[in-house]
Amino acid sequence: MVLAELQGRISRALQQMSNATVIDEKVLNDCLNEITRALLQSDVQFKLVRDMQTNIKKIVNLEDVAAGHNKRRIIQNAISNELCRMLDPGKPSFTPNKGKPNVVMFVGLQGSGKTTTCTKYAYHHQKKGWKPALVCADTFRAGAFDQLKQNATKAKIPFYGSYTESDPVKIAVEGVETFKKENCDLIIVDTSGRHKQEAALFEEMRQVAEATKPDLVIFVMDSSIGQAAFDQAQAFKQSAAVGAVIVTKMDGHAKGGGALSAVAATKSPVIFIGTGEHMDEFEVFDVKRFVSRLLGLGDLSGFMDKIQEVAPKLEKQTELLQKLSEGTVTLRFMFEQVQNMLQMGPLSQLTSMLPGADQFMPKGNDKESQAKIKRYMTMMDSITDEELDGTNTKLMTESRIVRIARGSGRLVSEVMEMLGEYKRLAKIWSKMKGVMIPKKPNDINLQNMSKVLHPQMLKTMGGIQNLMKQASSMGMLGGMDKK
Repeated sequence: MVLAELQGRISRALQQMSNATVIDEKVLNDCLNEITRALLQSDVQFKLVRDMQTNIKKIVNLEDVAAGHNKRRIIQNAISNELCRMLDPGKPSFTPNKGKPNVVMFVGLQGSGKTTTCTKYAYHHQKKGWKPALVCADTFRAGAFDQLKQNATKAKIPFYGSYTESDPVKIAVEGVETFKKENCDLIIVDTSGRHKQEAALFEEMRQVAEATKPDLVIFVMDSSIGQAAFDQAQAFKQSAAVGAVIVTKMDGHAKGGGALSAVAATKSPVIFIGTGEHMDEFEVFDVKRFVSRLLGLGDLSGFMDKIQEVAPKLEKQTELLQKLSEGTVTLRFMFEQVQNMLQMGPLSQLTSMLPGADQFMPKGNDKESQAKIKRYMTMMDSITDEELDGTNTKLMTESRIVRIARGSGRLVSEVMEMLGEYKRLAKIWSKMKGVMIPKKPNDINLQNMSKVLHPQMLKTMGGIQNLMKQASSMGMLGGMDKK
């Protein structure tokens, strides 16, 4: 079961419980059994799931719940806390310190995406002002150095490796020393992997670690390995002082449960998850945020982080935002918003951050949704300025629609579909005066937003007062909402 499907099933189980007239022992058991089945089918280890279910039943004693208390909220909190406990080893990962060279060693099986993840990790820190460097100590896999060299060059990160030296320990030591002299403060050592756990792999890991004395060892795990995750993670932990885990290929096409249960095996926290092949498809892993999304409760702070990433581009849209605040919605505005959406990441990732949004947004494969948006972009490139800036859809005569279809190499029916989507969105956007994000992305008017949100979505969020409370705690409200 893919992660998006797991999230859907857990969210539906909680929703069915919420819709029950009376929440009794049977309703609780039905909810827990559905969540248990979903987790097991997502390859979370059986013992972890069994312990979770037992603990929840101990915590939630419906007979002892006083009258007037919200049973649904008590059960939801218990499930959330147990899932957090499952994913949280209770200790933070080593945090690199600026001003001194930090050596980070990556380990994992071949094919887990280790080399790509090394570059993503370096790129993430580079954007935050670090001076990272990459060392390729993988002499086992043909082409490993070429891959690292290509990735590092693209990200403009210094790298070290050798086409002639076969001793990974020697390369690792030379690379680390080279970058220490160059005052790099984050030196990342990529080690060899194997197709399976072998004594030679673990011995090589031990030797490299002994020679370079890393401040942190990161275990990279492919999210698609299923039930083998627990045993594999345990084997690496016994051979190297694993201090953190990065889970790769969490882009909605692989089972995530097995890899996430690696936390229990290594007693080390997941610090990042890879959500795609591109350099910036790399998310900081936060247990509470992840569980909140898993339960269908959204992740408002995560959504705001995404908004912050495109904030500079949003700030350039003052004129467009002004038009929107006046109720003027043009095709050009839709064109600009579609461009921003493409930059904010996979659509399923965005909708999972908005509580209840998955119930009201179109379902479907991310790739298909992205392809559809790109088709719209192509068609819009064939639309004149007069048509883009006009608010009268009557401008779109049959002859103009045929011209747009020919100019973009698309079907007339596809142009009609795009215009239909524009009319639908224009109707929604016309209600959003004062709701869209102004110059400051964290200045949100939730009172106005509540008029636009679907009533059931608002109910899932716990009502406008609860939404305001959450947003206020994250500093997301404008002056009017704080009163």
